[in-house]
Amino acid sequence: MAHTLNVNTSAVSRRAALDSDAVHTARIELAACFQLAAQHGLEEGVCNHFSAVVPGHDDLFFVNPYGYAFSEVTASRLLICDFDGNVIEGDGSPEATAFYIHAQLHRAMPRVKAAFHTHMPNATALCLIEGPPLLWLGQTALKFYGRTAVDEHYNGLALDTSEGDRIAEAMGDADILFLKNHGVMVAGASIAEAWDDLYYLERAAEVQLKAMQANRPLKPVPHDIAQRAYEQMRLGDKESARAHLDSGMRRLRDAGNRFEK
Repeated sequence: MAHTLNVNTSAVSRRAALDSDAVHTARIELAACFQLAAQHGLEEGVCNHFSAVVPGHDDLFFVNPYGYAFSEVTASRLLICDFDGNVIEGDGSPEATAFYIHAQLHRAMPRVKAAFHTHMPNATALCLIEGPPLLWLGQTALKFYGRTAVDEHYNGLALDTSEGDRIAEAMGDADILFLKNHGVMVAGASIAEAWDDLYYLERAAEVQLKAMQANRPLKPVPHDIAQRAYEQMRLGDKESARAHLDSGMRRLRDAGNRFEK
């Protein structure tokens, strides 16, 4: 299923600049997100990918190397790539679709500091149904009210920059992109916010699917209440996301997980 990217791995003398505390912290946080996603069953083989802009280097991004399951990704295994396909730091290369999607997304949308793409089962199941994927039925779903976009045009694998550009355009100002017949992309202003949205998006999708299985009429939340609940949640989202990721990192450490190595 996967295609590796032919990359130029010639040495680039930026290593000293990539050794800051902020870069080290981002490495650890992103590695933790891979481990947490694996624990929750959000990965699919070795084919899904997370990226994050390298702090202080808006033209570089972290991404997982091809060939590793999420549970195998640690801080030291993360690659640093530029937007032209060069691996600046790390061993291996990104999966080709990971590069073409994430490089173009970060290039086109500087607001996106972290981009998580998965085929997680419940949210992806909503991508396989005609009509709006996420319905405004429950409180968890309202976290995403007005923040979603839908790409209706599945176009095969993203094996060139044009498909990455198309996906970035489809996302627009949204934070969540449902890729019909494919999966989801979550874009965050920080690694913590991307993780928080990824986790709760899958939970919202899960309970929606359970409700749909009841074969009884669904009860949507009226627009004015949905909008108010969304605004209430967004007021504390940044702090809640930070606490959520911190909690996950504590649990990983308590379990002896070596994601920081």
